[in-house]
Amino acid sequence: MIRTVVTGVSGRMGSSIVRYVRDADDLELVGATERPGSGNIGLDVGLACRLGNFEVPIVDDLAKAIGKADVVIDFSIAEASVGHARICAEHKVPLVVGTTGLTAKAKADIVAASERVAILMAPNMSVGVNLMLRLVEQAARVLGGSCDIEIVEMHHRLKKDAPSGTALRLGEITAQATGRDPATDLKLSRVGQIGERPKGEIGIQALRGGDIAGEHTVYFASEGERLEITHRAFSRDQFALGALRAARFLVGKPPGLYDMGAVLGF
Repeated sequence: MIRTVVTGVSGRMGSSIVRYVRDADDLELVGATERPGSGNIGLDVGLACRLGNFEVPIVDDLAKAIGKADVVIDFSIAEASVGHARICAEHKVPLVVGTTGLTAKAKADIVAASERVAILMAPNMSVGVNLMLRLVEQAARVLGGSCDIEIVEMHHRLKKDAPSGTALRLGEITAQATGRDPATDLKLSRVGQIGERPKGEIGIQALRGGDIAGEHTVYFASEGERLEITHRAFSRDQFALGALRAARFLVGKPPGLYDMGAVLGF
């Protein structure tokens, strides 16, 4: 059994992961955390997630739960994820990071921690999305020099970051595959009299509304034809299942930074 700790268990993703860990034949939930001050601190994680009694109390610090762990799965916020990476590095426990909205500084801190322990960091744990990333890269290499590239994403009204981490990763991949610079060629907004579209620009637009789990489309538009590559998520289940797949992959791996491409054998 892979002894698993889940952070942010009161959140939508955290509670989904707890449910799937419970149902897995090869995973055992041995720890659960929430932010300090949460009303769920001290409660049994199963009762807090409406899943029955687990006999695993929710604590406010990963350091209090990590002692029995083989792997930690983290879907929290940027500041917390950095702290979790540091704790995992200190205890030599692999870490799966699915947190979105990470700043450049937060990413750099997590990368630094990966020098001491295996860390898998991905903006989207869905197997379908990660296959989409691969397909988009191939399409960009073939078509990117001859067409305009636009990325549109839509998520539920409660999502706090925009554009999504997945949309930004799609932008980075298309930029790199076509010899462009993500730092200068990604266009995140258009307002007013902006003039003609620059040839090397990659547009990224974010839509918010309803309860949409996640939709991403990359448009390759040229004269006379348009290729669209789309992924639609109808629930968060595939993100949780992908995170468990990542956790299984990471156990026993040497220190380093991994992504879902490695999990899928790309």
